[in-house]
Amino acid sequence: MLSRRRWDAVVALGSLVILAGLLLPFRSDDMTRMVVAVAAVALFVVGYAVAGRPAIGHVALVDLAAGSGFGGGDGVGIGPVAAWRFPVFLAVSAVAVGVGAAAVPFMAMLQTLAYPLVWVVGDTRRRGIAGSAVIAACVFTGTWLGHGADADSALAGGATGVFSLVFAIAIGLWIASIAEWGEERERLLADLTAAQHQVEALSRERGAAAERERLARDIHDTLAQTLAGLVIFAERAGRQSREGQTDAAATTIATVEQVARDALAEARALVARTASVPSEPAFGAAIERLVDRFRAHGATRIDLDATGLVGDLDREAQVVLLRCLQEALSNAMKHAGARRVGVRVAVAAEGAAELSVTDDGRGFDLAQPGRGFGLDGMRERVSLAGGEFAVVSTPGAGTTLEVRLPATTAIDRIEPLLPGGAA
Repeated sequence: MLSRRRWDAVVALGSLVILAGLLLPFRSDDMTRMVVAVAAVALFVVGYAVAGRPAIGHVALVDLAAGSGFGGGDGVGIGPVAAWRFPVFLAVSAVAVGVGAAAVPFMAMLQTLAYPLVWVVGDTRRRGIAGSAVIAACVFTGTWLGHGADADSALAGGATGVFSLVFAIAIGLWIASIAEWGEERERLLADLTAAQHQVEALSRERGAAAERERLARDIHDTLAQTLAGLVIFAERAGRQSREGQTDAAATTIATVEQVARDALAEARALVARTASVPSEPAFGAAIERLVDRFRAHGATRIDLDATGLVGDLDREAQVVLLRCLQEALSNAMKHAGARRVGVRVAVAAEGAAELSVTDDGRGFDLAQPGRGFGLDGMRERVSLAGGEFAVVSTPGAGTTLEVRLPATTAIDRIEPLLPGGAA
């Protein structure tokens, strides 16, 4: 609906046009009737200024079950500020239109201002229809009296009143539907904006959670594993030193130094948000270096089969396979007590990759809930890459871990969406 200032302009312009028509082409020779007609226009303007204008844009307090405003409800009451304004404005408008039309028939034109304002000030369909009926009745009465109060004037007044009433109700309902649509659109837009803000907040939270999980996996698979190896080597060096094995202790200390350098490189890689993988350009060399590190941890024999490395593997897939291999070897040595571990890595020409790690350790019951983060972390990492992860284990009969990655990993699509980009 129009704002108050626009309605001020409409009422002022409409009143001036009616006065101009009254004083020029439709002028009456009876000065009394002219004075009454001008007074009727003034009365209408005063009624608008005192009672009608303050109610425009006023939010009605209506029955929530019936709806509000032009939304379809009939409204059982309005707030205390506007409670008296509609009936007062309707009464003033009806008197102005009726008396003006009775004085000078041309004054029936005042209904062109009264009808729309009744709908706007009334603020509900019921008030709009009822107010239009009152205005139409006054138009009929004023026209009937103004034309001589006979049968012909009754017919003319009735036709004018009925036609104006039907037209006013039709236009009022149409305007009400437009206002209802506008209010609904504004509400939906507000809901959509709120939903977008909520989605953005959830996306940020989800991204932050995913980043924390990624960092937890990387720390577990890199620094935690390397630091665990440092502890083992440090204990071995201390034992050898106490037993007088000077050369063996020196060799172990050199290994500690190398592992510590590796841990430093891994930490720097994490800080730089790059994969904590060995610096060799060839994936096969990185696999061999990782296996050699675990061979130096103890007496476990590790057999590596890397003859299937035919195709090139993207960096994200390399990270997944290296982390899974590192975790699998750590589990085989620390938890399974394996004497022999077989590792097979294959990369097809189209980029699909497979990793298989089999040990002869004590195994475990897959039905029992896991107590560590390793298997869950590997499974989640492989799932994010769009691959398949499987573990086969029997108590006392060893464990086999298998990882299969497709040619194009899902990480290419997921990690750029996370805060900070790819891992």
